[in-house]
Amino acid sequence: MERRPAVRSDVCETDGALLHHEVRGSGPALLMISGAGGDAGYYSGVAEELADAFTVITYDRRGNSRSTGRSAEPMDLAQQAADARALIESVAGGRALVFGNSAGAIIGLTLAASHPRVLTGLVAHEPPAVNVLPDGDPDRSFFDDMAALYAEGGGSAAGRRFAATTRGEGTYRWPDDLWKRFLGNQDHLFGTEWPGFAGFLPDGAALKAAPFPIVLGAGAADRGAYYARPSVEIARRIGVPWVEFPGIHMEFLRNPAIFAAALRVLATQMLSREGRVPQEWAR
Repeated sequence: MERRPAVRSDVCETDGALLHHEVRGSGPALLMISGAGGDAGYYSGVAEELADAFTVITYDRRGNSRSTGRSAEPMDLAQQAADARALIESVAGGRALVFGNSAGAIIGLTLAASHPRVLTGLVAHEPPAVNVLPDGDPDRSFFDDMAALYAEGGGSAAGRRFAATTRGEGTYRWPDDLWKRFLGNQDHLFGTEWPGFAGFLPDGAALKAAPFPIVLGAGAADRGAYYARPSVEIARRIGVPWVEFPGIHMEFLRNPAIFAAALRVLATQMLSREGRVPQEWAR
């Protein structure tokens, strides 16, 4: 029977919140930032797959699931980035490669622009940064449309519509505990976090000047989707590579082994650029 890597759970206290986080494995630090729902459980399977080569850190974002800090006041992206920075400083020894999906990719891009000293690299997977799309593009109204639906019908109505816009959702089963926590996070997502994500524009100058590699990417099954198209435009604007990942928006939850295999290759290349060999192989 295959043994699963040990999971070390703890909390990180920062700016009035306790951030639940989980650590697996050893090696270079890899912080994984989740998107809507903000739950570490999205990445449990991928973290287990990568724990043989990386110290994988996952966490519940502020106000979500097992973390505290929920507030009725809108949360800006600066706070989200500061939380990620605090985790890297307290858990990862001050520097980490960062992977973010969806809203987590938006947070990762914000972190890279505002706190570059704590990153060794960034992989931004399908940031729904619709403000980079051309004027008049119908996808630019996504966040406003969802905000109006939330105001009219509440978190359940908005959550159902949100899932319907995401390819592949409903074709596989979420873990029961993750699903239950997500349902409890919907009002926080649409009522508190939404304005920050809606207003996001990448800081092109800061990202171009980043002293570490940045890669944008999207899933092969998501061509043309509102949350995938911006990745191509951001990569073009800041002059960095773009890569195609396997599957759908949340392939890491549907098929973690396949997604982890792709991320393993990319992360290893990013950390061993300029011919440097990862410490785990230089023995």
